[in-house]
Amino acid sequence: MKHKLKMLAGMAVVAIASALPAKAETVSMFCSATDYELCEKAVAKWSEKTGNEVKLNRMPQNLDDAIPIYQQLFAAQSSDIDVLYIDVIWLGMFKDHLLDITSMIPEDEVKAHFASATDAARLDGKLLAMPFYIDTGLMFYRKDLLEKYGKEPPKTWDEMTATAKEIQDAERKAGNPDIWGYAWQGRSYEGLTCDALEWIASAGGGTIISDDGEVTINSPVTEAALTRARGWIGTISPEGVLNYDEENSRALFESGNAVFHRNWPYVWGTSQAEGGKLVGKVGVSALPLGAEGQKSSGTLGTAYLGVSKYSQKQELAADLLRYMVGFEDQKMRAIEGGYNPTVEALYEDADVLAKIPFLGMAKTAFEESVARPSAATGKNYNRISRTFYRAVHDIISGKDDVAKELADLERRLQRDVKAGE
Repeated sequence: MKHKLKMLAGMAVVAIASALPAKAETVSMFCSATDYELCEKAVAKWSEKTGNEVKLNRMPQNLDDAIPIYQQLFAAQSSDIDVLYIDVIWLGMFKDHLLDITSMIPEDEVKAHFASATDAARLDGKLLAMPFYIDTGLMFYRKDLLEKYGKEPPKTWDEMTATAKEIQDAERKAGNPDIWGYAWQGRSYEGLTCDALEWIASAGGGTIISDDGEVTINSPVTEAALTRARGWIGTISPEGVLNYDEENSRALFESGNAVFHRNWPYVWGTSQAEGGKLVGKVGVSALPLGAEGQKSSGTLGTAYLGVSKYSQKQELAADLLRYMVGFEDQKMRAIEGGYNPTVEALYEDADVLAKIPFLGMAKTAFEESVARPSAATGKNYNRISRTFYRAVHDIISGKDDVAKELADLERRLQRDVKAGE
């Protein structure tokens, strides 16, 4: 195509088609690495229904790495990709490059989704994307081990810390030297922003930057939350957690070598896959509280699909998008991958509930979830988050005094906010 970019050359591209009619068209789409196989199944179904072909492009494992790819595509006004996978925090960042699909999606289809999810994709009076699945941070745990030691799922982070240490130490004495108490995401990337925000918000410490743009990070509540997390390193979490993302931490948990594991809802599906070590042994709960009277505060992580403003096949792209976010595909993704649907009716679907028994709890967790400050920071969010997670990584790595680091972080964030005005 006219604006072919070199960065796309190394990405996995799969052409999926059925017996195509003479005038079949091809539409291209990005899908995340974690649900790529589910996307393959879905586009194959759509291809079968329509007789058109899909070129499916795998996004980088770390979604942060997709941002510069998107930025180059948009700068070139490239038509190489028609349907875009959009993280919730990218909506404000990329709003000028997304097609207004208001007239392309029937209103009854829009209303079938959680209003909170679709409302977040309405910017400047335009519907720029549709929700694909809804996420929030959850706590997965070894149900069998908690039962073995007479423990209940922890209600607070302090309880989780104590329970993780107790079970870890007991299991090591019993002959399992490789087990750890807690697996999570400590790498210096967006995932650490999510984890740290959960520790802070669940203790009443705010969301880094308030809705009116005030930096709220430097407080005793935040200092206590980050000090606790710093204490996990080498005690209930391996040193390597400082370089763990979602998949590294999931691998530790699903190998049977972690008692607790913070991640997104998809881990239910992967941990219960046939032949896995943890089938029937995993429990799920909302994340612990940081302080009594606060909310669980799992980070909200809705994923969306949008159509590129530069697509030369906008109608066809919108038709593919409608199928991918619709009832049929979201049901398949829920049953086969454990992804939480945004189509509200699926929360009462017997097949889905049989496969994801914790879905009712997850719906409650969504209601108590906390949003990253992307609305308050807009196009400046990526800069704000990068400053935050780099500082948090330094703190949990033990590089300096926590109070000093927070004071320095506050000054840097204030500069970032001012620079984005």
